[in-house]
Amino acid sequence: MNQLHKVWTITRIMQQVRAKKFLGQHFLTDLNIAQRIADTITSANTSLCTTCGEKIPVLEIGPGMGVLTQYLLKNPKIELTAIEIDRESVAYLGEWYPELNLIEGDFLKIDLNTIYPSGSFCVIGNYPYNISSQIFFKVLEYRDRIPVCSGMIQKEVAQRLAAKPGKKDYGILSVLLQAYYDIEYLFTVGNHVFNPPPKVESAVIRLTRNNRQRLDCDEQLFKTVVKTAFNQRRKQMRNSLQQLVGKGNPLLQENIFTKRPEQLHVDEFVELTKLIENGRTQNIL
Repeated sequence: MNQLHKVWTITRIMQQVRAKKFLGQHFLTDLNIAQRIADTITSANTSLCTTCGEKIPVLEIGPGMGVLTQYLLKNPKIELTAIEIDRESVAYLGEWYPELNLIEGDFLKIDLNTIYPSGSFCVIGNYPYNISSQIFFKVLEYRDRIPVCSGMIQKEVAQRLAAKPGKKDYGILSVLLQAYYDIEYLFTVGNHVFNPPPKVESAVIRLTRNNRQRLDCDEQLFKTVVKTAFNQRRKQMRNSLQQLVGKGNPLLQENIFTKRPEQLHVDEFVELTKLIENGRTQNIL
């Protein structure tokens, strides 16, 4: 393909790539912000190995038109793979970045073990607003293999992820993610640097795996306790959690049940789960 034809082909593909509302697409146009996001992996405070020529395996979710991709590809410390669901974006990326290891598919449906059969890998992206929470729940499934997950999401969601106990944004995602990750709210991004501009602000966050390998309780019950408690977040937990222990159970008189869920940090939810595990009535759950 000669240069003139390639320029024409790329221009034609660019005209075909349109942000699709049903995919939650808003294409970032600010290159400085793209570079800052790309740097969040290698600047993470963790023991990612880049010695002896080893690169960090990084999975980019939804590269779109490649504004973040280009900086990840340029980083000599990163070995990049990307997953893209939009066929028009796949065609565009194929023209601009033929060296990219690109998988066409839905991140939420792909078994990540087929991409990375062993070892650790990091996750990054300018995440679609409409599935960002689902993305983080999937990261949780692979928490023992994902030391760092960073990227850009809706500001509201970022605030929820990073919220501390006692804050109004503190909720289910806050507790479940903070159980296994240290979460940093890095910086806010205005809506004017996107095409098309979203109606809300965005934010860049970073999740870094903490030292907690396992919770000191039944982890499945822990998730149930957290979700059940926050489903009625304005009520004392003696009301919202009685379905897990049985109405009238003396356990509900414990002081911790007089609190509301936003008052408890992760370790207290662990202790609460252990109480329920040890004291609930038979045939519950």
